[in-house]
Amino acid sequence: MNTLTSEDGQRPVFPFTAIVGQEEMKLALLLNVIDPKIGGVMIMGDRGTGKSTTVRALVDLLPEIAVVADDPFNSDPHDPELMSEDVRSKVRQKQPLSIINTKISMVDLPLGATEDRVCGSIDIEKALTEGVKAFEPGLLAKANRGILYVDEVNLLDDHLVDILLDSAASGWNTVEREGISISHPARFILIGSGNPEEGELRPQLLDRFGMHAQVGTVKDAELRVKIVEERSRFDQNPKVFRDAYSLTQDNLREQIKQARGRLPNVHIDHELRVNISKICAELNVDGLRGDIVTNRAAKALAALGNRDTVSPKDILTVIPLCLRHRLRKDPLESIDSGLLVKEKFSQVFGYVSKTVG
Repeated sequence: MNTLTSEDGQRPVFPFTAIVGQEEMKLALLLNVIDPKIGGVMIMGDRGTGKSTTVRALVDLLPEIAVVADDPFNSDPHDPELMSEDVRSKVRQKQPLSIINTKISMVDLPLGATEDRVCGSIDIEKALTEGVKAFEPGLLAKANRGILYVDEVNLLDDHLVDILLDSAASGWNTVEREGISISHPARFILIGSGNPEEGELRPQLLDRFGMHAQVGTVKDAELRVKIVEERSRFDQNPKVFRDAYSLTQDNLREQIKQARGRLPNVHIDHELRVNISKICAELNVDGLRGDIVTNRAAKALAALGNRDTVSPKDILTVIPLCLRHRLRKDPLESIDSGLLVKEKFSQVFGYVSKTVG
């Protein structure tokens, strides 16, 4: 496993602000960084449309967080809910904690990963002979307070997807072997990408992703040429290319930082909340996840736009991303589910915004 950054000797990361088009995918990713409780994003689209490139480009924009030094779980020194057992024990005993600032990490989950690699493993022999809980942390531990990225998530074993979604929803990972149980915080943003030609996720798994972005191949010839040219420039000299976008990257990074700080103060009117729930009910969306995620995403978008109040336009922008994967599929229906959501929005709110495509 490698945490991808541009300065750690790994391959250089393509700048997020240099990515042409794919606004829906970029917006979904940014909103999840601003409010991780949205619940992650599933990105489905054709091959070669920049899904993995865009997700990995997010690394450069991630803000710094305070963590306990030399702790494999990236424990939060101030929040007991995000502390490992060892750190909580030190806090109870009033021992001083060594605190460092580090960038939020992104962890790649390989397709062939085993359950032990993902969840971690317990050394049973050491536990029985020495009486200590010998735990080898897995990828979920490394992803705590960060991002867990699964490329081709629709090809991942359903059992592993269940584990990932359970941990993402509860914020904890529990490993049990031979009567020994160890739990640790595992609160992360789950990002999955895949090609619909290779198979869909089960509906009950799809529903657990907060947002669903669809990515299509760019049809405009001029835009395609621009994308090819930008990629060629990056491949020829990554450092010069990244330097050219350093100012726009810094600006977006600061915008995200400010939005995260503003989010707790963003307000959404009761009438708008009622309309969101009305849309979900009339579209026969099962459960309440759709309502909750739409409210959260609309608030995050308002925070990103430097505003303290959610507008109907914010809701129109995010609601297709939050609901399209929750609609019951009609095999005879040819219209895109995102358009169905927008049509229902215009009925409930009584207008159609021409500014959002």
